[in-house]
Amino acid sequence: MKRRKFITSTMSATAGVIVAPTIVPASVIGKNPPSDMINIGQIGFGRIAMTHDVAETIKYDNARFVAVADFDSKRAARGKQFIESYYAKKTGNPKYVDVKVYGDYREIIADKSIDAVIISTPDHWHAQPAIEAALAGKDIYLQKPTSLTVKEGQQLVEVVKRKNVILQVGTQQRSMPQFRRAAELVRNGRIGKLLTVRIGLPGDPSGPDAPEMPIPQNLNYDAWLGSTPYVYYTEMRVHPQNSITARPGWLRCEQFGAGMITGWGQHHFDSAAWGMDTELTGPVQIEAVAEFPKSGLWDVHGDFMAKAEYANGITMYTSGGYPNGIRYEGTEGWIFVTRGSYVASPSDPVAQNQNTKALNASDPKILTSEIGPNEIHLYESKEQHGNWLECIKTRKQPISPVEIGHKACIICLITHIAMKLGRRLKWDPIKEVFINDDEANKMLSRPQRKPYGTDYIKM
Repeated sequence: MKRRKFITSTMSATAGVIVAPTIVPASVIGKNPPSDMINIGQIGFGRIAMTHDVAETIKYDNARFVAVADFDSKRAARGKQFIESYYAKKTGNPKYVDVKVYGDYREIIADKSIDAVIISTPDHWHAQPAIEAALAGKDIYLQKPTSLTVKEGQQLVEVVKRKNVILQVGTQQRSMPQFRRAAELVRNGRIGKLLTVRIGLPGDPSGPDAPEMPIPQNLNYDAWLGSTPYVYYTEMRVHPQNSITARPGWLRCEQFGAGMITGWGQHHFDSAAWGMDTELTGPVQIEAVAEFPKSGLWDVHGDFMAKAEYANGITMYTSGGYPNGIRYEGTEGWIFVTRGSYVASPSDPVAQNQNTKALNASDPKILTSEIGPNEIHLYESKEQHGNWLECIKTRKQPISPVEIGHKACIICLITHIAMKLGRRLKWDPIKEVFINDDEANKMLSRPQRKPYGTDYIKM
């Protein structure tokens, strides 16, 4: 189907750590230390870590950051300074903790005094450290997208389940009350039979060509590239050397991800599945059209339109032409939910003044409807990182466990494959393969550059 015709037809349907001496290593006392303290190693210290993951987790009294690792030594040092300054101000003790700094995250994983890790790395460095941490018996908070490829995600799910560790995916919309409320109302039939879901998701702009630059001495560039092919260094491809809060260039390079379809898409696909009751399955058919830059360093998708069809009769459309958020449409009305004024980081790419109403419906009475005691009540979490810490203690599953995160990530990844192939694809959500399509199935994994990559981990 031609892109313009597809968009027109579908859019028209819309009406080694030095710590306080009271801490005993987890290797000695197990998962529930007498101090009730969870020692955390931070893997990756950039924009998301500083403004979101560390910033949100460090507030909890039962969490203590004791180590930070980054392939960029400037960023690792910034992480140490950020964490130690926070604790010094909170406790009045400038020596409350001496955060260990590592240039290789595997040293954090090998440290038996560390109970858990937070992985806030670029997308191509999500699955491998998560698998390695799980193999070491550490609990994990993993930024989305869950994996770079479907195969990586499958490997991660298998190891996490086998090792019985707690893994929380950073799809924090599940801990925002409006998303749970919208999903509960839909699941309990307040808009009748759900027929259609429309997701607003922006694309990314193209960028200029960027010349080769000398590799900064503080950056282990070969390790930063990881399993992806070697390409010359330029700052626009990696991250700004003089800013942590600015949006990094790797987000817009297909070598390291897929653009907004995975970068923000996993949030909305995960939330939509909550209301659709499809969290542990997926579409049976997918098609998409997209614009891709014809030149320049940044090559992820721009404007796009995608259509996913589910076995239960629901059709889901995703496009930048819709308002950012999720619109559930049923036989008796609609509900729209978005983040409102919330931002995960200062460089979120959506103008917040356009999305200030977090929850809306065709009839205001839908939103005030009471969910009865015998109706469906969904998992309630007050805050994503706090829920993870609580589950580390209780050993109960968190609100965003690995299986659900993997299934949401799959929707992102197969949508991207459909964008690249430009044709309708049939998908088996149980076997997690395309049906009778060798070309598409080859895109469920990527070649990995030794010695990096999940294929080279002894599992």
